[in-house]
Amino acid sequence: MLVRDRMYKNPVTVTRQDTLAVAHEKMLSGHFRHLPVVHEGRIIGMLSDRDLRHYVGAESQTRVGVAMTENPLTVSPLSTVEEAARVLLQHQISGLPVVEDGTLIGIITTSDVLRAFLDLTGAAVEGSVRIDVRQENGGANMNSAVLLMKERAVEVLGVGVYRDPARAHSVFYLRVRGADSEPAAMALRTSGYTILGIHP
Repeated sequence: MLVRDRMYKNPVTVTRQDTLAVAHEKMLSGHFRHLPVVHEGRIIGMLSDRDLRHYVGAESQTRVGVAMTENPLTVSPLSTVEEAARVLLQHQISGLPVVEDGTLIGIITTSDVLRAFLDLTGAAVEGSVRIDVRQENGGANMNSAVLLMKERAVEVLGVGVYRDPARAHSVFYLRVRGADSEPAAMALRTSGYTILGIHP
């Protein structure tokens, strides 16, 4: 999944010369926590709600240029969502301008990345359930489990594999609709799979 698929397009912006009062009003009315600062369509800074806290009581007398973070980190619309997540986490920030050919075209935030994660894993579906299964060497694997679900007419909403450090082995999961969880678990157990847990 690419940033262009999850970003907020054509974000509301401010200029260096706008007051923090103007910026604050835009944040409140749009329910934003970040505002890109632009000059002639080019990103020159980022202003966050955290930046505003340092100027409480002086918003109408203070320009955005004083409070913004200059030369912010950016991502391309063709960057992966995972890459954006790494940048957000590594630099402990919660929003990234999306820039194409030097021009601001969007913004992606931590909330956008989390929504993408839920969609990718199938967890965005209300009432879905995740079944964790031990990955056996040369035995039970995710591909055959998905085929088994298909044979049982169980809809698989998402799949994945992760390493369980506590158990020192790999685990794969299937996310299914809640109503399908019992038949799915029974079919897996009957076929010799080791179920490690069933989670909302």
